Amino acid sequence: MLKENLREVEGRVEAACKRAGRDVSEVTLIAVSKTKPVEDLQEIYDAGKRDFGENKVQELCAKMEVMPQDIKWHMIGHLQRNKVKYIVGNVALIHSVDSFRLAEEINIQAKKKGIVVPILVEVNIAEEESKFGVTREDAMELVRQIATLDAIEIKGLMTIAPYVVEAEENRPYFRKIKELSVDIAKQNIDNVSMDILSMGMTGDFEVAIEEGATMVRVGTGIFGKRNYQNT
Repeated sequence: MLKENLREVEGRVEAACKRAGRDVSEVTLIAVSKTKPVEDLQEIYDAGKRDFGENKVQELCAKMEVMPQDIKWHMIGHLQRNKVKYIVGNVALIHSVDSFRLAEEINIQAKKKGIVVPILVEVNIAEEESKFGVTREDAMELVRQIATLDAIEIKGLMTIAPYVVEAEENRPYFRKIKELSVDIAKQNIDNVSMDILSMGMTGDFEVAIEEGATMVRVGTGIFGKRNYQNT
């Protein structure tokens, strides 16, 4: 069942790439496995998926211990500074860096391990009060600040678009964040690349791909509805 879901989503990713005149290799599909049991993750792993996204540090660490070692884990949820030490060096990418203080803590923990940590700067492109992320206006300044930290590499931007019934409603937001990433790239800031644009979820990932997403985060589309009783 889950395998079929995965194949269907992969097919939709491919179709969206084709519409946008993009190669499917440009887009990474992240299976968002929050609240899901390891049996479900294993089924998706066995179907060939290696990129998994989690929202909570505790859940991510618990799954990491029992799942195969070649998984690339993505921290996509809000990250508290006191939890940073548990994931630095253990995740492929931190998507949700939204303040200089958080970046500083990542930098401290990265230096302790002698590594450089790839991150994305989270932008609250729709300026929703319920969401984390820096505003579009402040994003450039935050990127410049974080770029001074020597154990961090800024790889791009991440956004969580509003929850909408019609995916088309989010197209302007995806377009705006793509424009922002182009503007930042033009500045040629040391330690900063804008290779990754993490945007689009189950309800709107196709539109996100058409507007330039290089990573889409799909949970419900692959695993079905979330089970919050287990959290």
